[in-house]
Amino acid sequence: MKMPKVTECMMADCAYNDDRCCHALAITVGGPEPLCDTFMPAEFKGGDRGCTGCVGACKVEECRHNLALECTAEGIQVEPAQTHARCRTFQPL
Repeated sequence: MKMPKVTECMMADCAYNDDRCCHALAITVGGPEPLCDTFMPAEFKGGDRGCTGCVGACKVEECRHNLALECTAEGIQVEPAQTHARCRTFQPL
């Protein structure tokens, strides 16, 4: 199984975001809501600039892309959802 990449992250205030690119080695999408548990608002930047973030785990059992807590989407997008980051690729069963 291949980990899908975060193809776009619209959370400019996240420590792992640089120019809409996620630089966390892997993110976790939490359950029951499809929120990015790795999202961390900060003025400083972290992560590995040499990599594009991937989905390491998905705890949203009600998503059609979830297979045994792993994401099977080709890639995901992350968008703002009030004060947190949300997986825009989420599709309910």
